[in-house]
Amino acid sequence: MSATATTSIPGSTSGSVTRRILPTSLQIFLCYLAIGLPMAVLPSVVHLQLGFNTVLAGLAISAQYVATVLSRPQAGRMADSVGARRTVLSGLVACGASGICLFFCGFLGFLPLACLSLIFVSRLILGFGESWLATGSCLWGIGRVGQEHTAKVISWSGICSYGGIAIGAPLGVWIVRAWGLSGVGLVSVGISCLGLLTAWPIGEVAVPEGEPMAFRHVLSRVFPHGMSLALATTGFGTIASFMVLFYAHRHWPDAAFALTSFGVAFVTARLLFGHAIDRWGGFRVALVCLSVEIAGLVFLWLAYVPALAFTGAALTGFGFSLVFPALGVEAVRCVTPENRGSALGVFTAFADLSLGMTGPVVGLIVAGLGYAPIFLFAALMAAVSLGMTLILHRRPSYGSPVGFAAAD
Repeated sequence: MSATATTSIPGSTSGSVTRRILPTSLQIFLCYLAIGLPMAVLPSVVHLQLGFNTVLAGLAISAQYVATVLSRPQAGRMADSVGARRTVLSGLVACGASGICLFFCGFLGFLPLACLSLIFVSRLILGFGESWLATGSCLWGIGRVGQEHTAKVISWSGICSYGGIAIGAPLGVWIVRAWGLSGVGLVSVGISCLGLLTAWPIGEVAVPEGEPMAFRHVLSRVFPHGMSLALATTGFGTIASFMVLFYAHRHWPDAAFALTSFGVAFVTARLLFGHAIDRWGGFRVALVCLSVEIAGLVFLWLAYVPALAFTGAALTGFGFSLVFPALGVEAVRCVTPENRGSALGVFTAFADLSLGMTGPVVGLIVAGLGYAPIFLFAALMAAVSLGMTLILHRRPSYGSPVGFAAAD
């Protein structure tokens, strides 16, 4: 198919820009719907059904992000070199393969070690699929509407990703009760097939011409932004990995809906305040959002009834909502257009790294101190992120492409 230009559409309105973003963002929604399906299921399967400890239960979630963090830079290079469309299609195929593995896990409950091993294989494949699809879809969207709409593309990416998780988590619980773990895998395969059907007709965008930066140079540009994102993401990783077990420990019902409250609040904040980044700048928005996230995590730490935990999860989601696009816009500005995919991939890898480390680290905290302190730990990490972002905000000239070129 013929490539379209990477510049914005002349005379485009906000509505027309959104309509051009949504087809590629739909692929992100489908990907994270498949990710959300096992999210509230696997910790209980690993810990309560297969009989493994909480550290392995956390690793069952985090294994996906290990693969994602390793493949993010490659995904960015792939999108920059061979095109966003091909990168997205590759990610959808990987998501389907992950679902096939999960389907067979449902028949291995009598062999705990074999079942756990195949769960890890499924999670690793899903991590590669998420990396290719999420990075490729963002670049695909930016290519269709222009770089000046980067914040809007990233915002819609987050709306679709966490919206997918918010729907997928309770849906996965319902599916596993009705059809078992194999049902979750089968539905994941169906979702991937739907993604391929809807992505195939969308035209490719032109690959920017120019000399790609060396990986170490891209990393040096986005490192401080990425570290701030990684620390802020600890809260989401803690909630995703251990909210179900936290509720089970307290003998509270409806843990999946606590994950849903996080996702709904996340999406609501993106819809209501997504324009704030263009108006006030990424760093200022990130500072406000991090403060709200910290408050939500403190609520979870102090929660003694389900209502407080539900409120804390919602506040955390509302605060975390704009941290990624706010810092992401500032990170992408540090490189030239032909390196946007690499910068976005490396920047996002910091969130994946955080999610990959959070599961086992928080599992160790649970084993030693119990469940409540894990939310205090996440709040402290978000507070460090707040401090780093404040430093970046006070150094507005840091990371400009011109300054970087001169340094080369």
